[in-house]
Amino acid sequence: MITAHDFMEAATRAGFDFYTGVPCSYLTPLINGVLSNRALAYVGAASEGEAVAIAAGAWLAGRQTVVMCQNSGLGNTVNPLTSLNAPFGIPTLLITTWRGRPGEPDEPQHEVMGQITHSLLDLMGLAHLPFPATTGDVAPCLASAVSTMNARALPFAFVMAKGDVADTGLDQPDPVQPVAGKRAIFTKGGARPARAEVLSRFLALTDEQTAVIATTGKTGRELFTLADRPQHLYQVGSMGGASGMALGVALNTPRRVVVLDGDGAALMKLGALATIGAQAPANLLHILLDNGVHDSTGGQATTSASVDLAAVALACNYRYAASCDDLHGFEQAWAEAQAAKGPAMIHIRIAPGSMDKLGRPTVTPHFVARRFKSFLAS
Repeated sequence: MITAHDFMEAATRAGFDFYTGVPCSYLTPLINGVLSNRALAYVGAASEGEAVAIAAGAWLAGRQTVVMCQNSGLGNTVNPLTSLNAPFGIPTLLITTWRGRPGEPDEPQHEVMGQITHSLLDLMGLAHLPFPATTGDVAPCLASAVSTMNARALPFAFVMAKGDVADTGLDQPDPVQPVAGKRAIFTKGGARPARAEVLSRFLALTDEQTAVIATTGKTGRELFTLADRPQHLYQVGSMGGASGMALGVALNTPRRVVVLDGDGAALMKLGALATIGAQAPANLLHILLDNGVHDSTGGQATTSASVDLAAVALACNYRYAASCDDLHGFEQAWAEAQAAKGPAMIHIRIAPGSMDKLGRPTVTPHFVARRFKSFLAS
């Protein structure tokens, strides 16, 4: 058994300085230790997959990251670990618990995952070790993890058993209190613009210092077709993860950060809006391009027609949220959002459909990630 301090001290020496995740009773001592240490950053995520996306963004902004979760939530991480971290080559130290360990009494919901935890990590191609059980094991285990991550550009997992870390008290910061954000409505009810028209206007309005993360599907493909810039990251896969990734970036850079999101993706990880509102980064602008359909898969309707996503953003503690449905309204919302002191959202309803003969980015995700990381560091 080790203490949380034993692990944090060695992890800090190894360069790890950004933590995120979802609690588990086995993780309680370690999460309590991280929360109580004001020198470390910890973001409590709404889901395990969101935590992986947040950590990916923080890594792009120069941090060394740790994601912590229960193994029952390991299933929620499969999509981003395999379709975000793997293609982009983004490492993170994953600490997953081992609930339902064979031969150890536990709740019935942990039985299956307890049997397959290690096999699941193997199937995802992730190297892993038991969580260090003694003080002398911590530094060598971390060194092995760092060496493997550097060599493979993939996450590395520690599997934590019950009682691996001694009980630790909790001294957490006070939660962010809700504020009354500003609501703006610029809807006209006329013909809606195409996504490419909005992206073209966005490109004309934004500057060369703004970091831009485009959600998976046709948003990233159209943005690349219109203009490929070092400040752009075109997310592939990991649907719903763009806003979490943007949060991880925004918390670790002074630059303006814009996430170009879609209605289907935003609805998939709606809890990310609450995390963004709680963290309240003043430099994050969330542009939600809402065409009401899953455009990449044939135009099946999403549920966005019955959801006021700008109101949801305000309820989640965004400082500004605008609704619009044409280019003029978008420009008005853009101008007001620049002055917002906190996360802002522009929810624009657009027409379904995409550019004719739309191609895909010809640059690889691995290249895009490193180009984007260099841009943030410049």
